[in-house]
Amino acid sequence: MNLNEVINEELASNLQKGRVLGIDIGSRTGKAVLIDKDKFYTALTPTGIDMQETAEELLEELLEQSGLQIEDIDYIVGTGYGRVAMNFENIPTQVVTEISCHAMGAHYLNPQVRTIIDIGGQDSKAIMVDRDTGKVSSFAMNDKCAAGTGRFLERVATLLDLTIDELGEEATKAESPTHISSQCVVFAESEAISLRAKGESRENIAAGIHLATARRVRNLLKRVGFEPDLVFSGGVSNNIGMKKALEELLGASIADVKLNTIYAGALGAAIHAHDFLREGSKEDVEQSIDLNLDLSGLEKRIQERENFLINSPQLTKIGYLCTYTPLELMNAAEVPHVRLFRAGNPDVVASGEQITQSVFCDFTKSVLGAFKENDPLYSSLNKIYTFYTCDCMKKVGEAINQFFTPSEVYVLPRLKDEDPSRNYYYKEILSFKKELEAISGKTINDEDLRRQIVIYNQLRSKLKDISELRKRENPPLTGKDFLDLVKGYYYLPPEDLLNFYQEVYDRLSAVPAQGRRKIRLMMSGGVVADGDRRLLELIEDEIGARVVVEDHCTGLKTVYHTLEEDGDPFRSLAYGYLDQAPCARMKPLEDRVLFSGKLAREYDVDGVLYVYLKFCPCYGQTKHEFFKYFREIGIPTLEIPIDYSRSDQGQLKTRLEAFIEVLCERGANL
Repeated sequence: MNLNEVINEELASNLQKGRVLGIDIGSRTGKAVLIDKDKFYTALTPTGIDMQETAEELLEELLEQSGLQIEDIDYIVGTGYGRVAMNFENIPTQVVTEISCHAMGAHYLNPQVRTIIDIGGQDSKAIMVDRDTGKVSSFAMNDKCAAGTGRFLERVATLLDLTIDELGEEATKAESPTHISSQCVVFAESEAISLRAKGESRENIAAGIHLATARRVRNLLKRVGFEPDLVFSGGVSNNIGMKKALEELLGASIADVKLNTIYAGALGAAIHAHDFLREGSKEDVEQSIDLNLDLSGLEKRIQERENFLINSPQLTKIGYLCTYTPLELMNAAEVPHVRLFRAGNPDVVASGEQITQSVFCDFTKSVLGAFKENDPLYSSLNKIYTFYTCDCMKKVGEAINQFFTPSEVYVLPRLKDEDPSRNYYYKEILSFKKELEAISGKTINDEDLRRQIVIYNQLRSKLKDISELRKRENPPLTGKDFLDLVKGYYYLPPEDLLNFYQEVYDRLSAVPAQGRRKIRLMMSGGVVADGDRRLLELIEDEIGARVVVEDHCTGLKTVYHTLEEDGDPFRSLAYGYLDQAPCARMKPLEDRVLFSGKLAREYDVDGVLYVYLKFCPCYGQTKHEFFKYFREIGIPTLEIPIDYSRSDQGQLKTRLEAFIEVLCERGANL
């Protein structure tokens, strides 16, 4: 068919150069669009196990339709679930996220489109589009739960002895749709079975399932906004029951276009291919700094320290769980101490969940799981301490005391600026002092504590100096490097670290300040545990952006404060820790939000990754205040709820790549 029969005529005139191909490999179906100057071809096939094979089948069909040879294709862009698997020799090929491709494809089908709902087999997305350019202005994507996706509908269709198409048709016949209350596929299935057993009609159940799915999608839209015109794309867009449910819930009609919107992603990929072809290859002649800070020596020292603690049963050793636990006081008592903040693997998490509840975050489960599985380091400790910030961690401290090792939970006041709160925390510090003296047999005098305050101030200052180097256009260290440096702060005696940090600073500061500016990101939110590096690896190693600052409690935030070195050292300790960059539990929350904004502007970031563990009672519940503030200061933010499994690795990469694409479209450089 002719291109202008499908695409807006004015926009079609922009696509007259070369022969370009867009391939969208979804989890269920592969789609492809070939634009041959003013001609337009489409192909469709089920996605096979081999993604490359699926892509080649689509290409072969399009070549047959068009009469072209493979060498006639000028450019290919791959998108969708299987985009990274595509490889075509002798044809320039790029990959672009399906979020950007669906936005661009929908824009070319209807230039007035502002909102896109994309529901595929494995995920669903709400996308806001710039009407002038077709580029993504914001987006939201479901987490790895299958509810709100095509898979959800498929499971229920099977229960009702229907195909997915028949399920949609049945839904349109319903007179009284059932209310499916469950937000989980497994529970919704049970609910559907129960309704069927009670004699409820298939039509009403089918309609109820579609409405339940639509409600999940509506929640995504609430996060990005909703404006007509609305385009519905993705594999589920052919489902008339889903279309009806969305229109009813949203109170808006889905726009009609001249092409089946299942091809929207492939069309957008073809348009991106045309843009790449038109722009030509742009070689970056600037030299980038080889970021290769070798911290293997630090890791070796940490491991040696762990082995020493494990193999020294004669020593009294303590562990702690929170950054409000004063290191200076423990060191003045000459008690070996270590922060317990490892990210457990799925087996350790599952073991910890046997003690706690499923709605606790994976970090809390990791702590308990490590004790339950007799982790050598955790099991070697004589007592555990925490200062009560997070409700879940308070329960963890109590559970450790009940099942494994003696523990003590001290109370951290939430109203940090009130005189009664400050006096109370001062008394808690004095109580902690007596406890440490009883354990160690050593009296902690003022001079010993002042000495430790000075050395820890020096350590924090040196880490801040190292972090300051990340303000360069092209920082000489990565975000992962900095977290590994801070890790040493929690594992090693301070005397062992001062010279090491100075050497690292000297080495990095000597690196020439050259190289082009890359996309700069801040990681905000909750704890990023020891070993939890997959987001940083995706961002920095695979995508190529840079994390230049973090305000979570294992990064720069924790070493940002300085304690008074004169006067009453115990009061200095209490006030200094209480006044450090606050936790999201502290009041007023505005202080925490303003600190995040201060760091974001100070380090000139292009975007913020708001990362928190699922079910987090602090950062999960306060996130909207952060999002609101970052919008006010004009910094794009991506919400990333995570856990310690790796089953959502592909989806995480898609989210991150799409966010980076949005930042690039705003003028940032990758």
